[in-house]
Amino acid sequence: MAKDKIVQNMEVIGADGVHVGTVAGVANGRIRLAKRDSGEGQHKGHTHFVDLGLVADVEGQRVRLSANAAVAVTFEEEQSGKPV
Repeated sequence: MAKDKIVQNMEVIGADGVHVGTVAGVANGRIRLAKRDSGEGQHKGHTHFVDLGLVADVEGQRVRLSANAAVAVTFEEEQSGKPV
C-alpha cells in the first residue's frame, strides 16, 4: 500500500465502489475524512478517520478500501481513536 500516493481531495470508496468519504489528509497512520462526509446526527460536522490498514489500493484519484462501504464506515474513528 502506497500511503504516499494518498492526497487531499481523493475519493475514498469501499471494495464495492460505494463512496465512503473524501480525503482531507493523512496523519498518524490514518486517513482524515472531510467533515462533509461525517455522517448524520451527532456525527455530522466533525472529522472522522479511517485506519490506513483498511486501504487495499490507490486507483487514480480513488482510495479503495478492503471492506465494502457499509462495513468500512463501522471502522471509522473519532480523532481520539475511539470508534464512531
